[in-house]
Amino acid sequence: MNSDGPITNKVASSGVITLDLEELYPQGRRKVFDLKPLLWQEMALREDDLRAFCKTHDWAQYTGKLVAVHCSADAIVPTWAFMLVAVHLQPHAAFITQGDAEQLERAVFTRFVQELDMEPWRGARVMVKGCSKLPVPLNAYVELSAKLLPVVKNLMFGEPCGAVPLYKAPKH
Repeated sequence: MNSDGPITNKVASSGVITLDLEELYPQGRRKVFDLKPLLWQEMALREDDLRAFCKTHDWAQYTGKLVAVHCSADAIVPTWAFMLVAVHLQPHAAFITQGDAEQLERAVFTRFVQELDMEPWRGARVMVKGCSKLPVPLNAYVELSAKLLPVVKNLMFGEPCGAVPLYKAPKH
């Protein structure tokens, strides 16, 4: 080991910008609205029963939340039922989709990636950080890659000490 010169951080001087989806994690409490308790004999949903429920339910409890409408029972639930619940959630919830908790997370990240401004990464060497403590779904990485590709110079995955190169823009 040569100790004659100063120690240089090659990672810091490489010009690589780290994009950490965990740092950009869409904020907001998640909630799944399950239609199962509203089913008749856990088999079907009756319109009159659902409409009566919707008139008396406290929809304000969903204010600001990211909500998925779901039915956890294998039952006959018409499309309009999901739509009716969404109509009542809309004035309150920050985000509404159909599905369970996992599908909610996927939908939240899909919208997040679609709305993400790509300008900070234009012409950059980008490292998409791999490890995350938060539940970042796989689709977020896939959709982010597709969106970054037209603007970045290089795209890598992982950590600076162990990057997996994914893309390098052709030289003009």
